[in-house]
Amino acid sequence: MTGFGEAQQESEDLRVRAEIRAVNSRHLKLSCRIPEGYAALEPRIDTLVRGEIRRGTIQLSLSIDKAASSEEYRINRDVLVSYFEQLNHITGELELASELSIDRLLGLPGIVHEEKEATDDIDEVWPVIETTITTAMQQLAEMRRDEGEAMERDLKENCDRIGAELSSIQQRAPAVIEAYQTRLTERIQHLLESYDIKTEPADVLREVGIFADRVDISEETVRLESHLQQFDEIISSENASGRKLDFVIQEMFRETNTIGSKANDATIARHVVEIKTNIERLREMIQNVE
Repeated sequence: MTGFGEAQQESEDLRVRAEIRAVNSRHLKLSCRIPEGYAALEPRIDTLVRGEIRRGTIQLSLSIDKAASSEEYRINRDVLVSYFEQLNHITGELELASELSIDRLLGLPGIVHEEKEATDDIDEVWPVIETTITTAMQQLAEMRRDEGEAMERDLKENCDRIGAELSSIQQRAPAVIEAYQTRLTERIQHLLESYDIKTEPADVLREVGIFADRVDISEETVRLESHLQQFDEIISSENASGRKLDFVIQEMFRETNTIGSKANDATIARHVVEIKTNIERLREMIQNVE
């Protein structure tokens, strides 16, 4: 499911900001953007995120601002002396008034050098970073939870449509056998009248019985009902599992295909098409369920 979360935490000398985005994906794909000098944090961040999120393409952006200290700046004495000597020489040669000051000299390029490399102890900064990422993930989870509630309603509506089509199939199934018996009786009656062939009622009943066994879909419809109930129980639980739902959907497809191939009836075939359409919708939606 999609979502976004952000958080910011500050300590005495550190300000950390985390942004985390999630888009739909069947598997978990995590990419992190971490400031230079903090690459050692990536394994910890990976473990932290994977402990909370199991599906989706996740993008985590982390910014770390550390309060500057005097130890992070260096004055290049050689460059400073060179500037001073050259400026004194030029002002003397051109008979200009010298207004040199240390403030102006320090503002010249190349004199003050800022150390870019992070020198933090990872173990010291990690608690603030961990808290920030965790807070951002909680915000992401809330947004995804809202989307999940809407998805649950859609899933149940599709299940209800499947249940309605299945009920129509169950009502139609006995009529298929009755219709076959009627057609068979009429054909036999025609043969009797045309060719003076004798037959017993038991022969007709035996043929109808064979046909009934061949097109019997009662077991498949019962199992499909059971799968629908199981699907509803999973999505209603606190710990809905996308993999469990995917497995149940595979079983629903299998039973529906068997019903379609065994029923030998145009009306049931139309209901089967509708069931397959709704099962496919379920399959698409659950790709976003963890």
